[in-house]
Amino acid sequence: MTVMNPTLRTHQSKIARIFASSLLFLTGLVACSGNENTPPPLAATGTPGAEEAVGERLFLETRFTQAFKVSLDNGGDINDPNINDRAVDIVETLGAPIDPGPFKGLSMNCRACHLVDDVLDAPRGGMRAYADFARRSPIPARADGKTVAVRNSPPLVNAALDRPGGVLFHVDAEFNSMEDLIAATFTGRNFGWLPGERTQAIAHIARVVRSDNGAGDLAKEFDGTPFRVLFGGTDASIPEEFRLTSEFRKTIDSATDQEVFDAVVKVVTAYVNGLLFSQNEDSGAPIRSPFDVFLETNGLPQALNPNESPIDYSRRLLQLVKSRESAGTLQFVTSNPNRTDGRFQFHAQPFSFGTRELAGLKMFLTEPTALPATPAELTAGKLGNCVACHAAPNFTDFKAHNTGTTQKEYDEIPGHGDGAFRNLAIPTLATRTTDDLPATEQHPVASERFRSVPAAGTTLTDLGLWNVFANPDMPAPQAKIRNILCDDEQPCSASQGELLNRATARFKTPGLRDLGHSEPFMHNGQFDTLDDVIDFYVDVSDQARAGTLRNGAPQLQGIVLKPGDIAPLVAFLKSLNEDYQ
Repeated sequence: MTVMNPTLRTHQSKIARIFASSLLFLTGLVACSGNENTPPPLAATGTPGAEEAVGERLFLETRFTQAFKVSLDNGGDINDPNINDRAVDIVETLGAPIDPGPFKGLSMNCRACHLVDDVLDAPRGGMRAYADFARRSPIPARADGKTVAVRNSPPLVNAALDRPGGVLFHVDAEFNSMEDLIAATFTGRNFGWLPGERTQAIAHIARVVRSDNGAGDLAKEFDGTPFRVLFGGTDASIPEEFRLTSEFRKTIDSATDQEVFDAVVKVVTAYVNGLLFSQNEDSGAPIRSPFDVFLETNGLPQALNPNESPIDYSRRLLQLVKSRESAGTLQFVTSNPNRTDGRFQFHAQPFSFGTRELAGLKMFLTEPTALPATPAELTAGKLGNCVACHAAPNFTDFKAHNTGTTQKEYDEIPGHGDGAFRNLAIPTLATRTTDDLPATEQHPVASERFRSVPAAGTTLTDLGLWNVFANPDMPAPQAKIRNILCDDEQPCSASQGELLNRATARFKTPGLRDLGHSEPFMHNGQFDTLDDVIDFYVDVSDQARAGTLRNGAPQLQGIVLKPGDIAPLVAFLKSLNEDYQ
């Protein structure tokens, strides 16, 4: 089958941008070299940015799965991806599923859970910021009985932003680098591989890369070049926009399975790292949110000053906004200045930033005088304290907090009830065993009982960072997670056991840009709308002040919102939407 046209539009436009950038680079080389010195041929140097184009093709590749290996073992054709893996037949949504899905008849790939415009025009579909529509992402069926992941797929756009202390990936901070995340995805449960099957997965992926003939529908949509030729980088048949530079090349026929796999991971990493908000449309017009246009229109700062922290920038922004408002000089946004129709391209909402959004912005940026909020603040409301964890301009602190999501879900399980999570027996560092932890290559039959979907009649739940911190099977992210759990105390005086307790039900802080393309919300898809999310924070802030939220983030005690505060705050959050392309 052929991948649906929206997917083709997305990667062709990205390839066009990469190629245009490459031509500018090469033109610059010619200009700088003078008439006597011509630049070396592309066959030798490659095209800067080509790794992103090749990485996108691999991001869409459907033959890396365990299900495809089974089809080969049963006599299938390695260059025929049509194996009818039901895991991708449909796109799961909050309502009826989208049928057919864009990869129906094929098998799992990265894009099946990180959609863009693949179902743009389908009923219940729409644009995505490399996220899915599911509460928990579907996965291929295996003997373990699982058909969904423990969490849903978060947006990948802006996922790789630089941050203080370095990157961590997945909501429980399991992965220390994008390479680690992508390698684990290709060899993990999302692609049908069980813990303990990593070596099989790597050998299978290397086999697909070596045997690809470039004749499949996906290959033809890109360049029609076999993978082994693409990775070689020097063959004259390779189009310039796909000609890898030496950093990404690999002689596939003589490389080991691991080396082939590492080469695949490297180019896919380059592709994912290039997924950023606030870029340009194909026409060259800038893509901005109403909030960004509001800042620009009013000459308000859109970035940090040198040595300024995000929280200090957010505080400065609030004071400037209040000062301009008092002076009556604020200008509001009523249309998109970068599109002729003045509207969003992919959002149904008006492109506006007016008095309601302004009221929400001020609530978002307003902090309490102390924690918990004072009696006067409890009476007044309009105190979001959102900035404590979602400081502008990226709207995340890149840390991890327990906002009560796990407790709410656990207590609402039939038979549990209020207080069930508070009373749940959770092992300490001294009593925790490998069986309590997630299954890994070293311990493939571990119970995963604290990284599981909650269910009636069980104590299954998801404790987030608790599963990763001090886990000997996951050494790479430990130093970074420790810094987060120490809450900026340096040197950190807390013991490992105390830090493990602090890790209970903590999850990474997401960014808030373009939320309209990533619902349902929270890592478990618990909430359908932003109104639901704000209602939840109203409830958990009361619980945090009452001391009934187990290991709750202290910042929650500073949230004070009245019923009339919810609509302006939601309006502001929607003003962070933009037309990712």
